[in-house]
Parts: sequence; structure tokens; C-alpha cells
Amino acid sequence: MTIFAETAPGPTISNAARWTGRVLSGVVVLFLLFDGAIKLLPLQVVTETMDKMGWGAGEGLARSLGIITIACTVLYAVPPTSILGAILLTGYLGGAIASHVRIDSPLFSHTMFGLYLGLILWGGLWLRDPALRSLLPFRR
Repeated sequence: MTIFAETAPGPTISNAARWTGRVLSGVVVLFLLFDGAIKLLPLQVVTETMDKMGWGAGEGLARSLGIITIACTVLYAVPPTSILGAILLTGYLGGAIASHVRIDSPLFSHTMFGLYLGLILWGGLWLRDPALRSLLPFRR
């Protein structure tokens, strides 16, 4: 089994599109694995940030979020479960956006970061997965 390979037959995908999708997906996976790992430890910057966001400085919550982040990211990275992982990560990122809206974080750098990451996540998957391309075709 190859990580980031296509999951089902569908429209043909050029090698350039496939590799671009793999690179985009790889960037998302690396970022989210790092994000989950620092929550598992949990580093002081994580607990301080969670406290500032109104979630409290509890290490248990940070570790739980780290486990959720890593689990959803692994689902996204493995081809047979990549769409499920993308759906779960979209919900997770939506919660992050909502948290930033609640505390009035800067819009384009903090609040919208979850949207940017979600667009890269889905764009990478769309470029590398023929089944998703057939489900969500873009017409010319």
C-alpha cells in the first residue's frame, strides 16, 4: 500500500497533477502530525495558547486533541480512508476557526488559517484521487 496513491479508478490524472496532489497532501500531513505531536507532549506553549483561547490549560485536553489530530491525519494519509480523514479534519479545522472567531483573533493570519489548511487538504486529495475527481468534477 502506497501512501497518497489514488484510491479508485476514475478519470485519468496526469503525473504532474498526481505529484502536485501528493506534495500538497504531504505538507498538510506533516503540519498536522507536528501539531498533534506538540499537543501530546504537551508543550508549555500549547497549554498557554489553549488557556488564552478559553479552553483552559489542562494537559488532558491537549493530549486528547493531539490524539484526535494524529488519528484523523493518519486516516487522511492512507488511501482507502483518505476521504473519511478529510471529512473529519474539515470538522476539526472548523472547530479551530470557531475558536478563533470566539476570541476575536486576527482574521487573515489566525482565524482563516483553518480554511487555508482545509483548502490545501481537499485540493491535494482532489488532485491525487480519481474517485473524488469523478464525484466533484470541474467543468471547463
